[in-house]
Parts: sequence; C-alpha cells; structure tokens
Amino acid sequence: MRLENKIAIVTGAASGIGLAITRTFLEEGAQVVAADHNPTNLEGLKGVTGVTTITADVSLPADATRIVETARQLGPIDILVNNAGIVDRFLPAHEMTDEVWSRVMGVNLNGPLFLSRAVLPCMLEAKRGAIVNVASVAGIAGGRGGAAYTASKHGLIGLTMNIAATYGRDGIRCVAVAPGGVNTGISLGGEPSERGFNVLKGTMAANIRVAEPEELARVVLFLASDEASFVNGATLIADGGWLAH
Repeated sequence: MRLENKIAIVTGAASGIGLAITRTFLEEGAQVVAADHNPTNLEGLKGVTGVTTITADVSLPADATRIVETARQLGPIDILVNNAGIVDRFLPAHEMTDEVWSRVMGVNLNGPLFLSRAVLPCMLEAKRGAIVNVASVAGIAGGRGGAAYTASKHGLIGLTMNIAATYGRDGIRCVAVAPGGVNTGISLGGEPSERGFNVLKGTMAANIRVAEPEELARVVLFLASDEASFVNGATLIADGGWLAH
C-alpha cells in the first residue's frame, strides 16, 4: 500500500501503459482520476472502486484545468502522471506535415505543461507532490522515432528537469521514465515512413525484447512513491538495455 490515501491523476489512462499504471496505483491504495480522450476505452474503468474517470484532450488547456479541478474535489493532489502520448509514423523532417507536428507536440509536450501548470499551485499549497512524465528513449537518442516524436520527448525531459530545479525546494519532485519498446498496440496513425522506419530498424539488433505495460507501471510506481523521495530531475531509462549497446 505504497500510495495509501494518495490522490493521483493519470492521463492516457484507458489503455496501454496508462491502464497498467492506473491498476497498479489502485492496488497500492491510491485514488485515481483516470483521464483519456477516448470515452469508449474509459468505459472499462467506470464504476471501479477508487477511480474517477474523465474524458479530456490534454492538448487543450481548458481540459487540463478540468482534469485538475476534478481531482481537487477529492482532496490535495499528490501525484500527476503525464502518460498520454502519440506517435508520428516515424516521419523524418522533410516528410513532416504541419498537422502531425502540431498534434504530436500538442499531446506529448504541451499536454504535460498544461497539466503541470494546473497542478503545481495545488502542490505548492500542500508543500508536496510528485510529477512523473512518461518520456521515451526517443527523448535521449535520435533514431527511435520520427522528428516530431523525438523532439517532443526531448522537450519533455527538459521540462522535467526545469520543474525539478524550480520547485524542488518546495517539496515537489518531477521525474521522467524513458521506456523502450512496449507491448501496447499503439496505432501509428497511418503508413510509416520508409526512411524513418529503416532508421529504427537499424537499432533493433540491440533491443533485447519488448516490455509489458505492467513492467513500466512498476517503474512509475517507484518514482511516484515516497521510496523515490530523493529522486528529482532524473530520467530513468527502462528499455532492457537497448540504449546501453
């Protein structure tokens, strides 16, 4: 019960890593506000004890504020997990469209900013809190995603470090986890770029295996819990050793 009596927000909570995080947090005693853009996927969480569901698009400032306001009705917010994310079909720069760039940045980078901006005043008031950003090995290397995805995850790691440096003295931690391949069945949103995908394939010989969502959820649990009380501003790579080669 490492999260007993804690209130947590999880975005992208209805599938993949987000669903595994939600279930793990519940098992550890947290109350979870589960936010997702897909109301159909959220149906599976409705009525589950300890869960408050909310349909929202994290790329919209008003929706981010609404998520936080919903959580505040339960009490002081202890944890924010910025998990919602989308990919970009491995599009390299010369194939990138304005639409894909804007949407990926909106969800992967703007969303975590909007949620953090809305939740930080609550955490400052309580003088405690943990923000966990789900980044990617694409935020550390250059060939694990398309141009938009890679830039968004690099930006998310920078945002993580800035929040940690700015609010650490206020009892607020901000950390990131950088997964490698995870068995989530995430949609590419269309046909992948041949050039971009070939760059990724060139790195795959070093990739031991794909993780299960529950494995990443346990990493997030550690980072969100008091067991990681002295971990701030760090990015924990959870890729099975992919980047180590």
